[in-house]
Amino acid sequence: MPRGSGKGRKERDAGREKEEAEAGAVGSLEAAVREARSRAAPSVRDFRYNKQRARLVSRGSELKEGAECILYWMCRDQRVQDNWAFLYAQRLALKQELPLRVCFCLVPTFLDATIRHYGFMLRGLREVAEECAELDIPFHLLLGCPKDVLPSFVVEHSVGGLVTDFCPLRVPRQWVEEVKERLPEDVPFAQVDAHNIVPCWVTSPKQEYSARTIRAKIHSKLPEFLTEFPPVIRHPHPPPNPPEPIAWDACYSSLQVDHTVTEVAWATPGTAAGLAMLQSFITKRLKSFGSQRNDPNKAALSNLSPWFHFGQVSTQRAILEVQKHRCAYKESVDAFVEEAVVRRELAENFCYYNENYDSVRGAYDWAQSTLKLHAKDKRPFLYELPQLEQATTHDPLWNAAQLQMVQEGKMHGFLRMYWAKKILEWTRSPEEALQFAIYLNDRYELDGMDPNGYVGCLWSICGIHDQGWKERDVFGKIRYMNYAGCKRKFDVDQFESRYTHCK
Repeated sequence: MPRGSGKGRKERDAGREKEEAEAGAVGSLEAAVREARSRAAPSVRDFRYNKQRARLVSRGSELKEGAECILYWMCRDQRVQDNWAFLYAQRLALKQELPLRVCFCLVPTFLDATIRHYGFMLRGLREVAEECAELDIPFHLLLGCPKDVLPSFVVEHSVGGLVTDFCPLRVPRQWVEEVKERLPEDVPFAQVDAHNIVPCWVTSPKQEYSARTIRAKIHSKLPEFLTEFPPVIRHPHPPPNPPEPIAWDACYSSLQVDHTVTEVAWATPGTAAGLAMLQSFITKRLKSFGSQRNDPNKAALSNLSPWFHFGQVSTQRAILEVQKHRCAYKESVDAFVEEAVVRRELAENFCYYNENYDSVRGAYDWAQSTLKLHAKDKRPFLYELPQLEQATTHDPLWNAAQLQMVQEGKMHGFLRMYWAKKILEWTRSPEEALQFAIYLNDRYELDGMDPNGYVGCLWSICGIHDQGWKERDVFGKIRYMNYAGCKRKFDVDQFESRYTHCK
């Protein structure tokens, strides 16, 4: 067709109008969020902060005399706005009329993280640094383990009080303890759960058995905790000297991670992109979430897990915005709240109160017994880790799911269950199955190394938060899934065909 033909122009105009409409929708969400924050409280100094969100880590509670700043050690929640830890730190700084600083400790390696994870995180942190600069809040990127770089930074900048966010996992909790031991005794250290809507230690003082036992506890506290965020404001007490520019290229060079697992194109890092994905979910996919979220061929999921995992978007913000559409899509909104609040915070509870959250030893007694009883059962197939990683099993659906994860950094939620259960069926022992599943999940999933991931693997392989089912070989009483069951739920051939080209 000749260039400039009527049909070509119409197609281009339609595409341009669609892009402008989507950009306008995102802009309207951002404007609505800013307005809601501004209405929440006229001043960060004066708003009523729920004290249950924060707890003291150190013994002292009085701010250090002669202090020159307050420091927020950003770790898990990598955003400026909609961040209760950031707000708590700014409130302390405003009350003392002190500058506020923010730092992030970049460790050179972390569990099975690859450049896929680090790249997403660092690009998001660049956005954080730029936003902090606009608010006259210096952002510092410290290279090294927190215990080695943070205490000296506290002394060098005469920090009067330290605030950090919360993670229930083993390594971040160890970081907090190590920093606590090395801090000057006169510097109080507080921790704020900025990741969960209801703080983990408020929801329950113990490990909950299932969603059934935690659901009412969470919902009873939502009226108190599911509130609008006030804004982090331009800080009126800037430090005397600007921070040193961050050498981002040197930060990348300092990493000691695998670069063969490459970054993905579909997920743009940062809070702005995460809010755009939230808006896309609300306008395009929320209506289908309730009825079609378990069909891997349907575009019904929120796709927000990478931004939730890195704390670039607050789950609380997502719930606040999604709940505005309950009248139109009640089934979908209720299902989203169940998954993003109840199930996600149940995973946080499990990892916080069970030190064996990534081990068969963390399973319930009934599950450990049934898995042990069937540990010697003959497996229909046995695969080594490289065969699983390269998606060379006999099962085309499993291979397609594995390839989706490797290529896109995100496997469909329904298939994650099938994927992990087949690993139990095809490996030598439950221990090996869990080891392989966690390794593959953490290496390739953008939201790997997360309580949701550990609990998802343990639910599939060890029956966590589940019940005993009909006994069968290998699985014992662990819930079973098979290929035929998947074919009854969705068009398996259609999904498999999407990934045949990836091998």
